[in-house]
Amino acid sequence: MARWFHLSSFSANKLNGLSCVFLFLADIISTVEFNATGELLATGDKGGRVVVFQREQESKNQPHRRGEYNVYSTFQSHEPEFDYLKSLEIEEKINKIRWLPQQNAAYFLLSTNDKTVKLWKISERDKRPEGYNLKDEDGRIRDPTTITALRVPVLRPMDLMVEATARRIFANGHTYHINSISVNSDYETYMSTDDLRINLWNLEITNRSFNIVDIKPANMEDLTEVITAAEFHPSHCNTFVYSSSKGSVRLCDMRASALCDNHCKFFEEPEDPNNRSFFSEIISSISDVKFSHNGRYLMTRDYLTVKVWDLNMENKPLETYQVHDYLRSKLCSLYENDCIFDKFECVWNGSDSVIMTGSYNNFFRMFDRNTKRDVTLEASRENSKPRAILKPRKVCVGGKRRKDEISVDSLDFSKKILHTAWHPSENIIAVAATNNLYIFQDKTVVSS
Repeated sequence: MARWFHLSSFSANKLNGLSCVFLFLADIISTVEFNATGELLATGDKGGRVVVFQREQESKNQPHRRGEYNVYSTFQSHEPEFDYLKSLEIEEKINKIRWLPQQNAAYFLLSTNDKTVKLWKISERDKRPEGYNLKDEDGRIRDPTTITALRVPVLRPMDLMVEATARRIFANGHTYHINSISVNSDYETYMSTDDLRINLWNLEITNRSFNIVDIKPANMEDLTEVITAAEFHPSHCNTFVYSSSKGSVRLCDMRASALCDNHCKFFEEPEDPNNRSFFSEIISSISDVKFSHNGRYLMTRDYLTVKVWDLNMENKPLETYQVHDYLRSKLCSLYENDCIFDKFECVWNGSDSVIMTGSYNNFFRMFDRNTKRDVTLEASRENSKPRAILKPRKVCVGGKRRKDEISVDSLDFSKKILHTAWHPSENIIAVAATNNLYIFQDKTVVSS
């Protein structure tokens, strides 16, 4: 496996101008996403804020060594709301962020909380117009009777300003909480997913959407599963998948019918009756599903494992990786403290050869699909020194514990890596550890 070193780290407290060490719930990072080129990295938090980081350009002294990520833009994406009809508070927490492909000098991204999706435009301005006819230099409207001559406004240089403006607001499309959004490969549509329905939106139309999946039963007492995540195929605009709380994945084709209640393919691994327990259904719930970049494979994350599926083989996964199997004996206590309901995400690297997902104690795991080797790394303040090399960590289940190992009983379950992102073409990863963002880079790539 590659050797990773610390590239950048950011604390939400510092980003929001807070120098205290207390943890504010609003500062907890809730999503991380690179754009298509990897030059920008966006994070959303429980306070409804979006922070965009930009990668520094190559330095003349070291042309082969790219710079770190620095804050590019910060803006408030969502505010807390109250639904008076249902007497329900709507949190401002950002559930997902998805970038749109760059078409011009500006950048566009979608962000969503539980109910509303917004399209944001992020643009730069380094010139300002001067010489208005109807306004004075302070921007106040002039008395038309005092205007005796017309002027041609001119553009003057100014300090660079990055502006974020909401271009579209897609509201009132969901009764239940939105858990995922996905941009289609046609770059004209996207889908938003809640527990029971998936809606298809046109990026230009905000007042209506098309319902493409609806699993809500006539009688809610008959409800046996909910939708947990959904994603479009990376190149086939008619194909998408969605996962369920029962551990299954359905692949749908929008060409088959307008309402995709009938799936084309159904991916589910049969349960071993000998291993069935009270927690079986809970830990089999899929928290994330991702297509590989080439569109040939699916990756799913449940509570204990990451599975890779071949689209041509529905009856069982092609590969299964144990993320933290040592927690199997701790499921009872994890159920009591609600950790068993944590929703971990998973990501591919740019070549689909390595997968990454998070765990507890600020650990995150990497699995090399070619060599079948895996490594456990830790995102912590101790590793946040400039260019510090990450040392592999090991968890001791029982017996004599070595010096470099940590006992499973010593794991801190309040520290968890739920959200990660991988640069689309380079070995650069972003890891969200509660209210801290860590960015690591592969040392072998830099030194080559």
